[in-house]
Amino acid sequence: MVASVQKIEELLQSGVESLGYELVCVELLQHRHAVLRLYVDAPDGIGIEDCEAVSRYASGVLDVNDPVAGNYVLEVSSPGADRPLVTAEHYLRYRGEEARVQLRRPLGGGKNFRGVIVDIVDDDLLLEVDGEKITLPLPLIRRARLVPSFFEAGVH
Repeated sequence: MVASVQKIEELLQSGVESLGYELVCVELLQHRHAVLRLYVDAPDGIGIEDCEAVSRYASGVLDVNDPVAGNYVLEVSSPGADRPLVTAEHYLRYRGEEARVQLRRPLGGGKNFRGVIVDIVDDDLLLEVDGEKITLPLPLIRRARLVPSFFEAGVH
């Protein structure tokens, strides 16, 4: 039986933090071969050595606790420019940035939204879409990612 992503996060969270990294999110993908993907970040960014350190730590913990049935590939990566947004703290950290949000079920006629992160109020994300503020309940969000902004103002 495969453990939940939440259980895997619980197994790894404190140890990853003790190494000096933030465990941004965990994905367990079941394709032809299972892939367990860890996204980690740090204040100064993530390099290959950082990914290797987290991979060594995670491999040891996962080997002992064996939360994933069968074989799987462990991947450790930086969140990238289109970083996943998982917690309320993530949304607050990126206020003013553009995000793509997919809901678990339609709300107000849509499941997919793209707009600027305004704030978190109680358990809701306030997103500005086409000049209008909309409210999306956090528990209803299936996935959200930042929209990469590759060009700074005045740079072409």
